[in-house]
Amino acid sequence: MIIKSINLETVCGITSTLPENRKPEVAFAGKSNVGKSSLINTLMNRKSYARISATPGKTQTINFYNINDRLYLVDLPGYGYAKVSEKEKAQWGRMIERYLHASTQLKAVFLLIDIRHEPSANDKMMYKWIVEQGYEPVIIATKLDKIKRSQVQKHVKMLKEGLGLVPGTKIIPFSSVTKQGRDEIWELIEMFEQGD
Repeated sequence: MIIKSINLETVCGITSTLPENRKPEVAFAGKSNVGKSSLINTLMNRKSYARISATPGKTQTINFYNINDRLYLVDLPGYGYAKVSEKEKAQWGRMIERYLHASTQLKAVFLLIDIRHEPSANDKMMYKWIVEQGYEPVIIATKLDKIKRSQVQKHVKMLKEGLGLVPGTKIIPFSSVTKQGRDEIWELIEMFEQGD
């Protein structure tokens, strides 16, 4: 994908009405410190379009990035961050659920999991929840540059088993540092966009 234009078109908070977009949407979900903003910036070929923060849990809105006026990358709020009150967490959860239920243009959900660690209880819950909403999430195993190449397969297996993945679920190891996985993610996005 050659990025010609990017526009942060809609930002939805807890009480906002979701936009009725006419273009395909692909959504990105993940724990607060899993590297979601870095991934989105890497996909968009921008250094800091999606805000990266030293404080996890900064994305508290659903952000719709219009790419080339042909599709939306949708950044969902990070989940599972300890410093946020239970009430706020529940509100974000409902907001994500409302979006997954209500979007008529959502073609795919990418779930980001840190390749270095066993999936957390929140990761497992989010995976199960996305599947229950009728989607087959693609797993993006982030922070690939933080482990040795010889360890990759072992860690991918750990994620598969830890999440209890449905057979055939795609896992893409990704690094925002080396850009490994970027082209593969775009290929999938373009496939979903065309409805294959």
